[in-house]
Amino acid sequence: MRSTTSREPAETRPRSQHAVAGDALALGKRLRHLRRAAGLTLTDVADRLDVSASALSLIENGRREPKLSLLAQLADVYGTSPAALLDPAPPTRRDALEMALARFQAAESFESLGIPAVKASKRMPTEVLESLVGLHEALREVHAERAATPEYARRANARLRDEMRRRGNYFGEIERAAAELLAAIDHDSGPITHHAVERMASHLGFTIVHRADLPGSTRTVTDLKRRRIFLPQPSAGTHDSRSLVLQALGHVVLGHDAPADYAEFLAHRVDLNYFAAAVLMPERTAVALLRQAKARKDIAIEDLRDAYAVSYENAAHRFTNLATEHLAIPVHFMRISADGTIYKAYSNDGVRLPADPTGAIEGQRVCRYWTARQVFTRPDPSIAYQQYTDTSGGTYWCTSVI
Repeated sequence: MRSTTSREPAETRPRSQHAVAGDALALGKRLRHLRRAAGLTLTDVADRLDVSASALSLIENGRREPKLSLLAQLADVYGTSPAALLDPAPPTRRDALEMALARFQAAESFESLGIPAVKASKRMPTEVLESLVGLHEALREVHAERAATPEYARRANARLRDEMRRRGNYFGEIERAAAELLAAIDHDSGPITHHAVERMASHLGFTIVHRADLPGSTRTVTDLKRRRIFLPQPSAGTHDSRSLVLQALGHVVLGHDAPADYAEFLAHRVDLNYFAAAVLMPERTAVALLRQAKARKDIAIEDLRDAYAVSYENAAHRFTNLATEHLAIPVHFMRISADGTIYKAYSNDGVRLPADPTGAIEGQRVCRYWTARQVFTRPDPSIAYQQYTDTSGGTYWCTSVI
């Protein structure tokens, strides 16, 4: 749809009768400052200009804009120019604070809190005004952060994490779907090769096509009509193309339709990641490996990583799928930045992850003494680091790697 706007030529449009070029609040503060500096009352100025004192009060409070003719008269009374009166800069620091408080309290974000507004009277100490403005500035930063990750998205993440915790992060229906696909190509044991993934795609009626002209942000494109899965050329990205193909195939195997909302999109993404991991690290053989390691009291994520030729992160994710269900070991998993900011996390072992009031943990920061933070202080970042961490909820043994 195309819209058009009709505008009159400048010379035929009527000139505004109000001082719309200035900031009404700043103008009012400046007029009040000049009046008080001149030792005049509202009545004094009103008598000189033949206007009511109440009208001048509304102008000084920023609730009404003066006509251009009145603005010129006010400038004459105070020995200045209309342009100087329209200077948007507050005349004093106190005025700047009062203006900031008024603007913060006029915002929809403040109104939605249902908190009564505070009027900055002459009797209010400046330090109190400073504190109120500081609180509003901090609140604005919180709103800006939440705007980057809308609340409905944060709540959807929290609900999904609760569901994962309820199930011990084990999804039997996805495990069975992965096992059926592996059985269809007669895979018995060992790492899943690229050739094996191509055979799975062929079994489901898909062809894998590598292209060099896909957008840089594209991981895969699936053509459902012609049954083709397009991937970037192997040198174009760092993702394991086996996982990418398996995630694309997972849509078909798990019967996903287009998600109806963000919560369903998020659930689909978790399902697809789970499905790819369940194929790359099959439940039957992975559980056997882990049970043997538990019997030796020698469980290591690196062993799962090396046995199936996957990344450490994928192996750690997979361990959380299987540990509680098959080994009776509750676990937690975190992926964070060097400064402790959480990207994603899961727990069913009682560890208290930091969370905001909606229950979301994304963007929160973990304690610097936790293993996930301490690993960044190690002299050799290429190896996994282990430690016991005491918390108010108990003592945890953790392993972490950069």
